Amino acid sequence: MSSTTSVLPIRSFQEDSNDEPGTYSTSNGVPVPHAYEAQRVGREGPLLLQDFHLIDVLSHFDRERIPERVVHAKGGGAHGIYRTTHPIPDLCLNKLFGTQTECPISVRFSTVGGESGSPDCARDPRGFSIKFRTDDGNMDWVFNNTPIFFLRDPAKFPHFIHTQKRDPQTHLTHADNSIHFWDYMGNNPESVHQFLYLMGPRGIPATWRHMQGYSGHTFKFANKEGKWRYVQIHVLSQQGTKNLTNDEAAGQSPDAHQKDLFEAIERGEFPKWDVKYQIMEAEEAPTSGVNVNDLTKVWPRDKFPLHPLGEIELNKNVANYFAEIEQIAFNPAHLIPGIEPSNDPVLQSRLFSYPDAHRHRIGVNYQQLPVNQAHPAHKPTNFQRDGGMAFYNQGARPNYISSIAPPEFRARQVDIDSIHGDYEGNAIAFLSGVQEEDFVQPRAMWKKVFSEEDRKQTIGNISGHMSTCKNEETLKRAISVWHQVDAELAEKIAEPLGLKGKYPTDLTQIGFNGSHNFLGRKLGQDAGAATQWTRADHKHKVKEPVYGLSSNEHAIVNGNNTNASTH
Repeated sequence: MSSTTSVLPIRSFQEDSNDEPGTYSTSNGVPVPHAYEAQRVGREGPLLLQDFHLIDVLSHFDRERIPERVVHAKGGGAHGIYRTTHPIPDLCLNKLFGTQTECPISVRFSTVGGESGSPDCARDPRGFSIKFRTDDGNMDWVFNNTPIFFLRDPAKFPHFIHTQKRDPQTHLTHADNSIHFWDYMGNNPESVHQFLYLMGPRGIPATWRHMQGYSGHTFKFANKEGKWRYVQIHVLSQQGTKNLTNDEAAGQSPDAHQKDLFEAIERGEFPKWDVKYQIMEAEEAPTSGVNVNDLTKVWPRDKFPLHPLGEIELNKNVANYFAEIEQIAFNPAHLIPGIEPSNDPVLQSRLFSYPDAHRHRIGVNYQQLPVNQAHPAHKPTNFQRDGGMAFYNQGARPNYISSIAPPEFRARQVDIDSIHGDYEGNAIAFLSGVQEEDFVQPRAMWKKVFSEEDRKQTIGNISGHMSTCKNEETLKRAISVWHQVDAELAEKIAEPLGLKGKYPTDLTQIGFNGSHNFLGRKLGQDAGAATQWTRADHKHKVKEPVYGLSSNEHAIVNGNNTNASTH
């Protein structure tokens, strides 16, 4: 056999994407007269095991579904283009923001807590993920439509998501029984900023086209000289923002957002977003009044204004939802030169968790799927070989660093030591604590950003949702947290629930099973303060497990806790 005939005839993605009909065949390419026929003994006899076509059809059907995403399961998206309109080569060294100016992208929008068949118009944060296919490799921005989130301690994430999912006994969601929803909020008061955002007028976007995207996390831009700066990224809709009330959302199709995006693109109404950024000098951070690693806070725009960077346009619908949306995989660790992660612990945990989830859900070679493949200017070569569904296995080249066919090694474009800094310290068990500053921004949102009508709707949204919780103590604790934002807000939430005047207003005397309580204490939000205060004072305050201590210290703390509050 000649060398030309031994080459594997691999079908390209372009050929597979062609929706023109071909010859009906089995999975091994053999034509079959009709898709519905089956072999059997006579008209009334049993089926024949030899009927490969029928077995082929049924066995593939049994395996059509892959595990849905554990979060962001319900979603949709499209393809388009990113253009850099305001290059920043002095701030960021990669080609995309300096000289390349544009690249193809794919975007997926989603709800966070809902299952694959859940309604698009649920009151829930939205995912806003963008895959940039750049000359330097693929870059993924795994953003949300809110600039903040419910937590800043990474180990809380699975626990929080469990409160948004179905009850382990009743299998009901928090729409029918919200006890877990509000129990989490009452024990993790730093989440109140995001809860206010969620329950406020922005909690249900009218369409994906009319919502914003935010990095939430802080990232770093680095230039060719190795100087780096902190950045927050905003993706702002050129269509403006539109939101729905609960009543308006109730009348929408379960797939309203997906339908709206698809039909708008089909009409030629291509949605666009402006990409902007906030920037902070590294030296500025310690005295800025902003904790750049706290996902529950925003950077004030009066101190850190928005700067233009580029534009996103979605102009092509997917040809096959499963291949291009269900199998697309976004990973916040996918960054290109000139962009680095910050020390935000939630971001750091996501750098691991996202690709780990993809390997479970899609397979170890998920990046070989056409929608996930990188097509940089250079030829990518590595030693990640074999594994399930290895379509592109890099030929006969040795699977180690050899002298026979060595890869080209390219130097980093920036010194990683200069970007990541110097750290020295002991290993500690860290859990953040609640402080007065956790209520400053939600209080400003409530008093200065929301209109009177917004406040009225928000109170109705909160009290209405709380009415499905039948545990009075859970409600009292949650209302106590709302009281720290605004006393009148808490009172108006409590009134229709029959709890007016029945909830504690002094959180300094309350213990939280999810956070340290630093209220009333002049302590910095750092590991030393957390550890020292826990050991010295927390044992006299609460009869609950103290996080960040060893088991022996737990015993000492709880053993000495004779005057503990029972709240």
